[in-house]
Amino acid sequence: MKVVLFCGGQGLRLREYAGSIPKPLVPIGSRPILWLLMRYYAHFGHREFILCLGYRGELIEQYFLEHDGADAHSLVRASGALKLTLHHRDRESWTITLVETGLEANVGQRLKAVERYLHHEQMFLANYADGLTDLALPFYLREFQQRGTIAAFVTVRPRQTFHLVSSGAGGLVDGIRSMTDVDLWMNGGFFAFKPEIFKYVGEGEELVEEPFRRLIAQRQLMTHRHLGFWACMDTFKDKQLFDEMNARADVPWEVWCQPAQGASRDVSPPC
Repeated sequence: MKVVLFCGGQGLRLREYAGSIPKPLVPIGSRPILWLLMRYYAHFGHREFILCLGYRGELIEQYFLEHDGADAHSLVRASGALKLTLHHRDRESWTITLVETGLEANVGQRLKAVERYLHHEQMFLANYADGLTDLALPFYLREFQQRGTIAAFVTVRPRQTFHLVSSGAGGLVDGIRSMTDVDLWMNGGFFAFKPEIFKYVGEGEELVEEPFRRLIAQRQLMTHRHLGFWACMDTFKDKQLFDEMNARADVPWEVWCQPAQGASRDVSPPC
C-alpha cells in the first residue's frame, strides 16, 4: 500500500530552531522525523512512499540520495518526479517518489497533485509527516476496510495542559476544567483513503475543511480513537520533548524494535 507524506510546509513555528531545514528533516537522535515515520510504515509492510515536496524540497531529495545509509540506489527521473529505490542489506527496499507540489500549496492541493500516482490503488495512506505513534496500524486499517467508508483518520487525546473555561453573563466564570478531563479528541494526521477521496477535494481546498464536511454529510468518514502514544513536532517545545524521550531510550514510536501483532516479517538490525 502506498503512503503519501506531506513534506512541503514551511514549519514556521519551528523555524527558530530549524532555520532553513524543512521540518521533516528535523532530527530526533540520529534520524530525521521523516525517516522514523517511514520506518514505522515500512515495519508494517508499506514501503512505497510518495513525498509531496515544497519548502526546501531539494534538501529532502539530497538526504535520500546521500545520507540515508542505504547500500545502493536506483534512480529514475520521469514526468517531473524523482523515483528512488533504496536497497538495504538488512531490511526490505523502499521505493520513494519525490514530487514537487508547490511552495504555497495546502495539504488538499498537495494530495491532488499526486493523484496520478494513485489511480490504480484500492486504498492508500497519508500523513502530515511531523508526528509519531505506536498505533497498531494493521488493526486500524482492518477497521477501515470493515466499515467501508471512503476516508478514515486517527484521533488522539490532546497532550496540552491548557484549561477550558466557560463563563456566563458579565464574564463571570462558571466552570474551568483541564483538557485532559474533557472528552476531546483531535486529528492525529494518520489518514487512510480510497481513491474516491479525489472527487471530494475541490480546487484550492484544504483537506480537512470542505472535503471532510462533504464526507461527513454522506457518512463516508470514520475515525479510529488511539489511546496509546502519539506526539507531533509542531513547536520547539515538541522537539525538546522528543529529544528528552530519545535521550532516556523511551521511544515507543520505534515499533520495529518491539514485537507487534499484525506486522510483517521484519529482519531489522538490533535496536
